[in-house]
Amino acid sequence: MTVADARRVALVTGASRGIGRCAAVALARRGFDVVITARTVHEGDGRALPSSALRHDDPIPIAGSLDSTAAEIEELGRTCLAVPMDLMDRSSVERAAAVALAELGRVDVLVNNAIYQGAGTMDRILDLPLELAERCLVGDYLHPLLLTQLLLPQMLERGQGRLVNMLSEAAFTTPPAPAGAGGWGVAYAAAKAAFHRVTDMCHVEFAAQGIWAFSIAPGLTLTESMRASGMDTLLVGAGHVPAPPEVAGEVAAWLADDPDASRYAGQMVSSRPLCKELGLVAGWPPPKR
Repeated sequence: MTVADARRVALVTGASRGIGRCAAVALARRGFDVVITARTVHEGDGRALPSSALRHDDPIPIAGSLDSTAAEIEELGRTCLAVPMDLMDRSSVERAAAVALAELGRVDVLVNNAIYQGAGTMDRILDLPLELAERCLVGDYLHPLLLTQLLLPQMLERGQGRLVNMLSEAAFTTPPAPAGAGGWGVAYAAAKAAFHRVTDMCHVEFAAQGIWAFSIAPGLTLTESMRASGMDTLLVGAGHVPAPPEVAGEVAAWLADDPDASRYAGQMVSSRPLCKELGLVAGWPPPKR
C-alpha cells in the first residue's frame, strides 16, 4: 500500500464555524486530512446576514474563519487545505472540487454542511420573493448536489466513499408556529427536503458500489450565526432545546469513519440521540436538574 493509498481525505463545506468547523476538527482527530471550504477566510471578516426580506439590518460580525479552523486541524498533526468557496457561485464550487482533487489526490468523505444564509430563509409565504426562494434552492440543494456529482466518480473508482449531508428537522417537521414566531421559512424547509432526496437516491444508486450516504438532522444548534442574528432566542422561546455544534459535528465524523455506521446508510439520523448513545461529546447532554 502506497502513502497515497493509505491517506484518507475529507472535504467539509461551511467549515469556518459552527457544525462544519466541529466536523472538520473531529475528522482530523480520527486521522483524516481535511479540505475545508467557506467564504470567510480570515478571522474578523465573517458577517451574519438578515434571514428575512423584511429586515434591512446591517450585517453583524461573527467569529470563525478558514484560518482558525485550519490552525486547529494542523495542531492535531493533520494536513489541512483551506479553499475559499462561495456556495452560491457555481464556478467556485467547481473550483473547490478541482483544487481538492489536484492537491490531495482524492476525497474519501464529503460533508455537505454549508447552506445559503441570507434573506428569504425565514420568510413567510406571502413575504417571500420568488428569487429568494430560488437562492435557497441553489445553495441548499442544487450546488451541494453539484459538489456530490463532482466528487462521486473518484469514490466509485475506488469502490468506497461516504457522503454526509447536513439536513434539518425543518425538512420533514411541521413548525409549531409561523416563521419569526418560533417556526421556520418555507424556502429553507423545501430546499432541505429536496436535498434529503439526494441522500436517498445516492443510497439506492450507489450503496452496492461501496458508497454510504447519510443525512443528519441536528435540531436547534447554537451556532455563531444563530446567536448573532438572535434566531436562537426566538426558537428557544418557542420551546426548542439547543445543542452545541460539537454534537452534530462529532456525529458527522462518526458516520464518516466508523464501520458500525453502515446500519444508518441511506437514512436521516438524528444527531442528538446518537451522540448521547455513543458518548461522543463529554458532558452532553447535561444532567437534568
